[in-house]
Amino acid sequence: MPAGYWIAHVAVTDEEAYGRYAKLAGPAIALHGGAFLARGGRYVSLEGQARARNVLARFPSVEAAEACYRSPEYQEALSHARGASERDLIIIEGV
Repeated sequence: MPAGYWIAHVAVTDEEAYGRYAKLAGPAIALHGGAFLARGGRYVSLEGQARARNVLARFPSVEAAEACYRSPEYQEALSHARGASERDLIIIEGV
């Protein structure tokens, strides 16, 4: 089964609240078999709208990635990111 990947582009507008999100999101992602491949760090924007924070997480499957997003643990984390960031998040299947 191909891996599933979260690709997130984030502009943080409230560092304190987003910090609470980050503290809870990592364990929720790990609980669902997810692992960060890139989290913040240096990037080069070549096309489209750039956001200062970019995240790539690998999951065992697209289904696992979606289950993580919909889980109570991640939704609790996400409650701190809402209003504290502008985010785009997609799940994509690996090859």
